[in-house]
Amino acid sequence: MNVSVDDPARLGTTRLPDGRALGWSEWGPADGVPVLLCPGAATSRWLGFGTDLLAPLGVRLISVDRPGLGVSTSAPGRTLLDFAEDMRAFTTARQLGRPAVVGNSQGAPFALACAQAGVATVSAVVSGADDIAAPEFATALPETLRDLVDKAARDADEAERFFAEFTAAAMWDMVIETSAPSDVAVYRQPRFAAAYRRALAEAFAPGAGGYARDTVLAMRRWPLRLDRITVPVDIWYGALDTGHSPDHGALLTTRIPGARRHLVPDAGGALLWTHAEAVLTTLLARLRA
Repeated sequence: MNVSVDDPARLGTTRLPDGRALGWSEWGPADGVPVLLCPGAATSRWLGFGTDLLAPLGVRLISVDRPGLGVSTSAPGRTLLDFAEDMRAFTTARQLGRPAVVGNSQGAPFALACAQAGVATVSAVVSGADDIAAPEFATALPETLRDLVDKAARDADEAERFFAEFTAAAMWDMVIETSAPSDVAVYRQPRFAAAYRRALAEAFAPGAGGYARDTVLAMRRWPLRLDRITVPVDIWYGALDTGHSPDHGALLTTRIPGARRHLVPDAGGALLWTHAEAVLTTLLARLRA
């Protein structure tokens, strides 16, 4: 399956009230319906999705580098809720109103923080990194992953130092080695591989500190009140996805009032790209409702 990963149409930075900069990219019409993307681990602002669909659907896709990745200023010690406040300031500065927010892979808890904080009007979690430190998953994780979760819980600073040893090349190798064959076939498509590797290279350009902080925040218990989310949330997983959630989001769905779960047969962790149209049209329908 060919997937659409065109280069951004627009690139820029926005200054936050405290002086920090957030790097961003956009695809689609500048006057389209804003959809804010919280990208996956270290994929930075360079990797969009469904880019051939945005103009026909009237969608303006906006991706933001989280602090410490790409061209966004580092913010040591930041939290998930700090990110939501950054997005509140960002959307205000760019006059985006309350956009739809999509969280892919490691971007999932950041998107849900935006939903809890009322920054988002609607939200979608697509192949989301789950709250894997939750006690319900204590016996469900592979031993290697359980060791990392325990490390992050025991000493967050030590865990950050460990993850700060990662590089763009190591991240690419890990994704290829741990993904299902159907996903590897997508990731190895020449255009996708080039876009993915470019996104990783920019994310790691200032060092791995931003990725390390993101990973510790995602692996420790999320300090979120998911039961207080009042905006519509759709949760998407591919049935062949072997790496993002031990139960393909079943528990996560029950923790968010009114959330809807979509389990897509014959799809894997690359769902954001292979099923971009379904994700986007469902978001638009939620907005219209």
